[in-house]
Formats: sequence, C-alpha cells, structure tokens
Amino acid sequence: MKNSLLKTVITTLVIIVVTEMIGKISIPVWGLSIVLFPMLYAVVIGLLITPDLLGSKITILKKIVNQDEIKLAGEFVGMGLLILGVKYGTLAGPNIQKILAAGPAFLAQECGHLLSPIVALPLALFLGMKREAVGATSSISREPSLGVIGEKYGIESPEGNGVLGTYLIGTVIGTIIFGILGSVSIYSGIHPYALGMACGVGSGSMMSAASAALVEMVPPEMKSTVLAYAATSNMLSGITGVNFLIFVTLPLTNKMYDILEPILGRRKGGKK
Repeated sequence: MKNSLLKTVITTLVIIVVTEMIGKISIPVWGLSIVLFPMLYAVVIGLLITPDLLGSKITILKKIVNQDEIKLAGEFVGMGLLILGVKYGTLAGPNIQKILAAGPAFLAQECGHLLSPIVALPLALFLGMKREAVGATSSISREPSLGVIGEKYGIESPEGNGVLGTYLIGTVIGTIIFGILGSVSIYSGIHPYALGMACGVGSGSMMSAASAALVEMVPPEMKSTVLAYAATSNMLSGITGVNFLIFVTLPLTNKMYDILEPILGRRKGGKK
C-alpha cells in the first residue's frame, strides 16, 4: 500500500507539472476561440498512461501505474472534490444575496433532468440497447444515480450496467467535453450567470472543468459570482436530482421504454 501510495503521488505530481508547463492553449475555430486548460490535459494524460492504453505497450508505465494505483487514484479524486466543494462553498457565502435573488431560476433549471430520457432514450434504443438504456438515460448517471439504480435493480442488472457505463464514460469524456463547452459557451450570447448555473449538473468533476474554463472568459468582476452560481447549482442538482430521478425521470424512462422499444428496438433477445 505504501508503495502504491508513493507511485500515485509521484505520478500525480509529474502530471501536474507537465500540464502547468503547457498552460492554456487557445485554438481559433470559425472565428471563435476554444480555450484548453491544464485540467483537460491531466484527464487525457491520466487516461493514456493506464494499463488499458499506453500501459499495455510501455513496460515502465505498467510498473508505475497498475490497477492498485488506479483504485487509489479514484479515492484521491473523491477527497479532492470534497476540498474543492469547500472552496466553492466559501464563494457562495459572500454572494448569498445574489443566489437568493436567483432562487426560482435555480429551481426551474432542475426541469432539465427531463431532457436526458427524452433525448437519449430513443437514440439508445435505436443503437440496439435494451433495458440497459433505462439505467443509462434516466439521468446523467453520477454517484446518486448509481445508488438509486443499484438499489432498485441491482448494480449487476442490465439497468445497473447501463448506469455504470454512462458513469464511467462521463467521468473521462464528460469532463473533457464540459471543459471545452465552458470556454465556447460564452459566445452563445447567454448571460454568464446563467452559464454558471448550467455548469452545475450534479457532477463535481464536470462542474469544475466547465466553471474553470468559463471564468477565464468572463469579466473579472463576474468570476466569483459565476463560481458561486456553479457550486450552488451543482449542490441543488445533486440533492433534488435524486428525488427527481426517483419520482419523475425513472418512471418516465420506464414508460417511454415500454412505448418506444417495440418501435425502435433493433436486436432480438435480451430482457424487455
């Protein structure tokens, strides 16, 4: 355990140094500027050096980063997000009046949970998924969703496989996509405070990537408020999202599945 801890810490420090040396990269695309940040590079590098990718080809990497280090790194991520949550909480306090004034907007955005099954379920069925689609598309599939789906169906059920698959993909690819969206969303014309709320989807890593990119694109006087809105929105999404999943989106997803699966289902067999 001590050896794994040491290797994990050293690998993390190396990634931090490398990504900070690279710094921000601005890429002009069709008149817009997509800004890439060190956090995105860190996710990509961390993914590449795992035993499933470069680690399977490069012997030295396999010795440094194996399954023990990957498991330990996952626990470190959880600890890091707790510290980050405290930091964002200190930003919410000084902006409490602005947050209270925007209260109805925070609550209204929770209706966005409905888009997950409405948009994603038909596509999942068209691509050939069966009951896995219920777990995968009833929410954005973060930790609270894993708990709800696992408790109701079992984590080894088709629904459990669906929510776990979306969770893993979201952790890696979702963070990268949210970081890019955070930098380009400012060109949409939507107010930065509204974009700050949109960063808080109920995922600490996604919210951090999106909000960090967004605050680099807004005026300095708006930065603390944008971060406070993102943190508050993320907290509310995590709390209300569970109840919304249990009482609204999961029943809706099951109902839609019963209606759409005979129409859009593509493969035979499997649990219906």
